[in-house]
Amino acid sequence: MQTIELIKSAIQSLKANKKRSFLTIIGIMIGIAAVIAILGIGDGITKTMYDKFGNNAKQGQQTTEIVYNPDNVNSTVNGFTQEQVADINTQFGGEIKKAEIEQESDNLSTHADIGDATKSVTLSLLKKPTRDVKFIAGHNFSKRTFEFGDTNALMSEKVARRQYGSAQNALGTTVTVNNVTYKVTGVYKSQAQFTDDGNQNSYGVDLLLPKKVYYQGDSAKEGNTLKLTFSQGVNASAISRRVAKYLKNNSSAATQGSYQYLDMEKALKQFSSQMSIITTFISFIAAISLFIAGIGVMNMMYISVSERTQEIGIRLAVGATPFNIMMQFLVEAVILTMTGGLLGFLGGAGLAHLLAPLLSNAIGGGGIHIHAHISLNAFLLAFGTSAAVGLIFGILPARQAANKNLIDILR
Repeated sequence: MQTIELIKSAIQSLKANKKRSFLTIIGIMIGIAAVIAILGIGDGITKTMYDKFGNNAKQGQQTTEIVYNPDNVNSTVNGFTQEQVADINTQFGGEIKKAEIEQESDNLSTHADIGDATKSVTLSLLKKPTRDVKFIAGHNFSKRTFEFGDTNALMSEKVARRQYGSAQNALGTTVTVNNVTYKVTGVYKSQAQFTDDGNQNSYGVDLLLPKKVYYQGDSAKEGNTLKLTFSQGVNASAISRRVAKYLKNNSSAATQGSYQYLDMEKALKQFSSQMSIITTFISFIAAISLFIAGIGVMNMMYISVSERTQEIGIRLAVGATPFNIMMQFLVEAVILTMTGGLLGFLGGAGLAHLLAPLLSNAIGGGGIHIHAHISLNAFLLAFGTSAAVGLIFGILPARQAANKNLIDILR
């Protein structure tokens, strides 16, 4: 039989026993879906970690970070100043393209002059006007605030009432943070400090400030994380370790803390290796269901061969060879399992995309947002595995059909 005729015949035979075929497909689908979902989430976690912490190869450059860890957690000493950055750029100018202090978070705790008092406040830095707060006085940031760096601020209702008696009275007053004075143009309804899942609420703070303006003031001059940018091809790890050693020997802050180069490339390789082992192990467990489903395929094909003895006899009588008979049943098994593979791939991909955001929330934020990553390899794995299951578990029933004796069938 020609290939197209074989496929048509196989599909018709499977349609003749829809319920039996459907239940067999379900077994394959569950096994493939489990493997694809696990691989998709595992690859997604690895890709997310590399995107967040790995070297940036875009535009022909790579980056590393040096972190200052104060001995006292309540210390107000910053490990890096603009003077130190200038010194590093001078000392290592031939090896480093740029050294700059990296601001670590958009949710901060600091001190601010509000009215005639200095208060400890929490604040969030915004890149654009927000729609996530409800205003009870004044108005939201305008686009001009972010485009031209207007020194405007938004104050929470709690702070406005505590300091000025009412939200309306707070409008037009000033707030000074890190030697930059902001004008209060809006008062928003206070929100809870934490969300229901335990993450920090960016709007459950005392003040909202434009990020661009905040980091143009004294806030941009100090910090505890130094970002180093290198050209591609240089040994960024070795140079970063030398910079950390230089700071340890020359920085006044070294007496109150330590400088540490985080070898993210090495850590990410270890993380990737561990994730690969975990993913492989879990996938192996999930693959057991494929073995069980394969036995179900074999059982179904044996039943099909037993029920279609007359059909086999008629085909042999009109000139079909044993090879033709074997290929007919083998194609049926492969089509059955590949259908399950396709449905399993789609189901697994959907499940991975559904579970990834839930996993991000379970981790607790930290700026890490996991997205499932379904690769071409996963697609090929789904179809390759399902086809292999069909061939492996379909070959014995197909050979049994091909070995039937025409004389015995006629009797």
